[in-house]
Amino acid sequence: MAVFFQSIQGVLVILVMIAIGYSLASAKWFTDKSGQIIARIVTQVALPMYMVNTITQDFTKDELGRLLPDIKFPIISMLVLFAISVAFARILAIRKNRRGLFQSMFFNSNTVFVGLPINMALFGTKSLPYVLVYYMINTTFFWTLGTYLIQRDGEGEWRFDIKTTLAKVFSPPLLGFVLGVLLVVFQIKLPTFIASDLQYVGSLTVPLSMFFIGIAVQRAGLHNLKVNKYSLGILFGRFILAPMVMFLLLWKADVPILMKQVFILQSAMPVMTNAPVVASLYGADADYAAIMVTESTLLSLVVVPILMTTIN
Repeated sequence: MAVFFQSIQGVLVILVMIAIGYSLASAKWFTDKSGQIIARIVTQVALPMYMVNTITQDFTKDELGRLLPDIKFPIISMLVLFAISVAFARILAIRKNRRGLFQSMFFNSNTVFVGLPINMALFGTKSLPYVLVYYMINTTFFWTLGTYLIQRDGEGEWRFDIKTTLAKVFSPPLLGFVLGVLLVVFQIKLPTFIASDLQYVGSLTVPLSMFFIGIAVQRAGLHNLKVNKYSLGILFGRFILAPMVMFLLLWKADVPILMKQVFILQSAMPVMTNAPVVASLYGADADYAAIMVTESTLLSLVVVPILMTTIN
């Protein structure tokens, strides 16, 4: 019961910040482009600086070295979920112009805008390496297989652009992670003023991420939320199958308990916020993607406390 209440407290921290973002968006404090600007500040400025600061301050070379073998768990998990998503799309008779989007949202999770703040609220900075390991694999899958599936739904012909794909995979947050690791490995100590700047700007990551989610929920409109086979399939995959697959992979594994908890939580995060953007770019059903981001984000705030009680 103590774990349940701790999880509730962690989720409430997140929920209050989302509510602030939603309220400010409802009061017209933000324009249509405000969400995009906040997302860019988080992903290209605050989060990379947060990565560098946290890794250099809280982790050692040996701790980071032990993480490398752990990437196999999210890789196997996402491959299994992708295979299941193909079967589900056929069983549920998802129409062809939504099938790829359905599959992409089924096996990819929101590891940054929701996953990072929730893990930090529940477990603190010690969870960050595991969050980042999952983030690396999740990002790679989304900008390769996930994007291909969404493009296949669209109106144009799909073309693989290696330069664009690599630019998306090796994004500023991932580069911030790599820089932090290199600084630790080579034992390079940053000047005090730089470390302070990294800390101050990096601390914007969590609140701005939650404001972004609040704005996105307000823009999607709560009245547009629907329960049908398109939504139930995604929600079942995100919140039941994904954590179940990860749990089975980690059940007998000789790994730290914290890693198990973080990986299971990360696997059960809501739909990627980039899904509507990519869908819009390639002429797929962006409205469907936006609704699923909203529905899954709201439901995750209920799922997390239940999941935390189960995995402890």
